[in-house]
This record gives sequence, C-alpha cells and structure tokens, in this order.
Amino acid sequence: MKIITTKLLLIVGPTAVGKTDLSLKIAKKFNGEIISGDSMQIYRNLDIGTAKVSMNERKIIKHYLIDICNIDQSYSVADFIDQCQLTIDLIKQKRKLPMIVGGTGFYLQALLDDFHLGGIQSAGKAELRKKWEAFAQTHGENALWQQLNKIDPLAAKKIPPANQRRIIRALEVQQLTNKLFSAQHDFKQSNFDPLVLGLNLDRQALYQRINRRVDLMFQQGLLTEARWLYNQGPNLPAGKGIGYKELFPYFAGQTTLTAAKELIKKNSRHYAKRQLTWFRNKMTVTWLDPTVTRFEEQAFNKIEEWLQKG
Repeated sequence: MKIITTKLLLIVGPTAVGKTDLSLKIAKKFNGEIISGDSMQIYRNLDIGTAKVSMNERKIIKHYLIDICNIDQSYSVADFIDQCQLTIDLIKQKRKLPMIVGGTGFYLQALLDDFHLGGIQSAGKAELRKKWEAFAQTHGENALWQQLNKIDPLAAKKIPPANQRRIIRALEVQQLTNKLFSAQHDFKQSNFDPLVLGLNLDRQALYQRINRRVDLMFQQGLLTEARWLYNQGPNLPAGKGIGYKELFPYFAGQTTLTAAKELIKKNSRHYAKRQLTWFRNKMTVTWLDPTVTRFEEQAFNKIEEWLQKG
C-alpha cells in the first residue's frame, strides 16, 4: 500500500506565550485550518478558563476539537489520536494545511510517534528508547538507520536517516511487539512530516504574562464560569482543569478568593514549566522568541522552507 506523507504543522509552548495569535496569522498566510491540542478546550461552556479562541476568530479560521464534549465526559489520549487523525485527513482533503496548536505534550507526542496505547506501552519502553538514543549519539544517525534497515528495510526505505525519532520508534515497535513497524496500520496509511514550532520567553517575562492572563480571565468572568461548573458537580472530569479546581474550595468556604486566585497563578506557572520540560526533552522543536524583531517573519520563513521540501 502506498504511503502518504502528510505535512503537519504544530505550534507548541507554555501557556500565555502567544501561540493563538501566531497560529491565526500562519493559517491566513498558508491556507491552514487549526486543530486544538488542548485537553480542556474540548468542553462546552468553559470558554474563559480554557482561553478558547473567540467565535469571531473561529469564523475567520476553521477550528476543530473545540466544544466537542459535555463537562461530564472523560477524554483520553486515545480519543485525541483517533479524532485528530480523522480531522487531519479532512483538512488535507480540503487542500489546506493541517495545524495543531497548543496542547498536552504527551498527546502530541503520542500522535506523532504512532503510539498504540496498549501492549506497546510496556515497562521496558523507556530503557529501550534510552539505549537507542545512546547508540545514535555514539555511532551517529546513519548507523542507527542501518540498524533499522537490517530488520525492517521497508520502514528504513520510507524513513530518512535524519528522522531519528521515528527510526527509534520503529525499532521499539519491532523489539517490544516482535512485529515490523512497516506492518503497522498507521505506517501504511499515513506518515506525518511534522514541523514543530515552539514559542518561549525569558522565564520572568513568561510568568508576568501568565499572571496578567489570570487577572484578565477574572475580569472576563472566570468566577461566574467556575461557579457554574462547581454547581454541576465538583468531581466532574472538566473540574480538574487549572483555573477551576482552585476555586472550588473558595465556593465551599474553605479559602479566600485572593488565595484561590494566587493558587491559579502558581499552578499555571508550574504547568508552563512542565510543558517546556516535556517539549525540550521529548520532541524535536524549532524554538522562536515572540519578543524579538521580525519574529513572525522568522516563523513564516521556517514554514516556507519546510513546505518546499515536498
């Protein structure tokens, strides 16, 4: 079966760094449509605390995987992968550029790495990955590719030596499942050619942005939105998100509003730090600083180079 290579643009980075603004400009320039990678933006009626793109902006650029679940529904990484793959195919059929903006690092990595969320998630997976990463560092990417070529030449033929992440993935699949990566359904049907653009700031500047965003959310009515969610039931899946769970003790009379607000800022900053750690350690990202001169032009140039590679 012929392998179809799908260009997929991802825009990642910590919360409040400016991903939404950049994604809208990129979508306009490159005829793109946007998939939300955020595990909280799926919930209806939770707009402020999840920092959803506005309805007006959604009329200009088509967005997907926003407002697709009720607040009592659970949503897993497997759900995300299934729906994301279908949406990418839909966008591609429209001859537009599929874009994923924001999101949980594990969700995005799972999509790019073709995780089959079952037997492949074995206890020895982390050690095996470290082994092949060390092998590549010692012997070089060509030697790593040769290892794949020995056991799965069809996969090696379709994966360039420079794509170390996917080569290691193919080796993992073979060793953990005793099945060739080239025999996997996802490998036959689709082969992503991703470009991951990451936005990041000086830590102090980022934390200031996060604090300002939380203040703005309260001005926009976060308290009312969170109280509505609390009244539906404090143990709902949607109630686990930052910006909501911190206010529930306030509604229960267990803390002050000031303390709850400061906790939202603190948890948001910690989440941003975890996001950055994940993207730096788990994914191949081209990092950009949104405060530098001609930052958007830099992003456009990176995308144009990537698209021209075919």
